Amino acid sequence: MGKTKNPQSVLLILYHYIMTFKIYTKTGDKGETSLIGGVRVPKYHLRIESYGTIDELNSYIGLIIDTMQNKRVSATLYEIQDRLFTIGSVLASDPKKSNMKIPDVHEKDIELLEIEMDNMDAKLPELKNFILPGGTIAASHCHIARCVCRRAERLVVQLSAETEVPEIIVRYLNRLSDYLFMFSRKLVHDAGATETVWEPRM
Repeated sequence: MGKTKNPQSVLLILYHYIMTFKIYTKTGDKGETSLIGGVRVPKYHLRIESYGTIDELNSYIGLIIDTMQNKRVSATLYEIQDRLFTIGSVLASDPKKSNMKIPDVHEKDIELLEIEMDNMDAKLPELKNFILPGGTIAASHCHIARCVCRRAERLVVQLSAETEVPEIIVRYLNRLSDYLFMFSRKLVHDAGATETVWEPRM
């Protein structure tokens, strides 16, 4: 991403914007919105759909956090929320027009998800069958978040076929969906609940 003479991040700029102006601007009343960099695009634009889905995913992660009692787990989920805000900022920026400093996703962010998954996998029973989503309320929220994450990944892959998107974003979303699946299993296991095996009707 390009840099500006002003070193403040886009998040500080967005915060200033929110604090300075009314929540409604009426600039989107005709079905268009602005990317970071000022380019106007229709609200059905693939880039808008991509970062809008990231926002939807982030909201579900917040819902999962609200069911948590474990502070260490909550800290990991807050870290994920932060990364999703970073991804949203990248996707909301037109790479050809914006010269603001945008936060980055790093390899260590993916490594964190992999370490967490390895730790969970070591304590969970071996998965030998497909399981149906559910088991506990929190686990069901995880499954919904997993599905939204997969949709976000598909949209970002489609966007990357049309324009520049950092490859690490696709990898992060792919790994995050796996993490959410593993986490849903852990929640069911920790609650002493039962995973429902899918038994296809033949």
